[in-house]
Amino acid sequence: MATHSGSTKRPMCPSCSKPTRLCLCTRLKTPRLHNSVAITILQHSLEKKHPLNSTRIASIALENLSVIPVSDVNSQAEFSIRLLNPNPEMGVANLDENGGILKQRQCDCSVDLKPSKSKIFNRNAEKAVVFTVEKQGRIACFQDSWKVKNGVARWDFDQLLGCREAVSDLGKGFVVKKLQRKRVEFEEEKEEFEIAVPEGSVLLFPSEKSGGVEGLDFEVKNLIVLDGTWAKAKRMYKENPWLKLLPHLKLDMEDRLSLYGEVRLQPKQGCLSTIESIVYALKAVGEEDLEGLDGLLHVFASMVGDQRRCKDERLNKPYSRNE
Repeated sequence: MATHSGSTKRPMCPSCSKPTRLCLCTRLKTPRLHNSVAITILQHSLEKKHPLNSTRIASIALENLSVIPVSDVNSQAEFSIRLLNPNPEMGVANLDENGGILKQRQCDCSVDLKPSKSKIFNRNAEKAVVFTVEKQGRIACFQDSWKVKNGVARWDFDQLLGCREAVSDLGKGFVVKKLQRKRVEFEEEKEEFEIAVPEGSVLLFPSEKSGGVEGLDFEVKNLIVLDGTWAKAKRMYKENPWLKLLPHLKLDMEDRLSLYGEVRLQPKQGCLSTIESIVYALKAVGEEDLEGLDGLLHVFASMVGDQRRCKDERLNKPYSRNE
């Protein structure tokens, strides 16, 4: 069923959010690809409506995927982290942006379940880490339960990662919750997201601590990806310090050019779109449906081609002016 957008009244596809004449859904293989490695996309709030945002392809093509909207820290944000309940029989749970269970994945199957949240994690459990973040990622206040137990003063995540007990506990999975704070006459708080980060999660992001798949000593079960321009992605990384708790994965793509081409410039060679990064990362960690993954790249290339043709049509369209 098509919808209409704003004053343009163009029929829009509700699934891929593209004009119906440029709909991506019919170009995709059905049913959705069953990716055994879950994908969690942290999408910058300004990226969703970009006409060339490639997360829309992942959203309609991959079965085991969550997209979490993330905003910049305008004034101050509070983060709290609690540990997941160690219950191997429950498998891995994904949460939506409201903290609801999306899917229960166990072994090699994926089915829709709605178990009680308390069975997945203890919502009343003591918070393991609590901290506040100001603009550009400056941590204004930091407290963790391991510091309390061991009497060791710590002020940031780099020092926390020096605690073996903390690293071991957090490596088994945790839930992170973000509250945005606005400084008005009375302080206002609004929950932005609550995300389950299961054991076996890695962050796809190039940094000094990033390494290749060959350096991981565990099975990757969940891939976290930042979606936005490179400037926005770097800001998201700074303003979400909890990402430092995760092993960082990078792809050896320095010689590869993005399919974006000239329609959306990248900072340098090797900088890829979100969908390209996901596809190559899934291949690297052992996803077997290589043909299906390559199909996502073909759809992405066709979307870029649509944008290029639309641009050429606008440039070549005759116009009149009042003389």
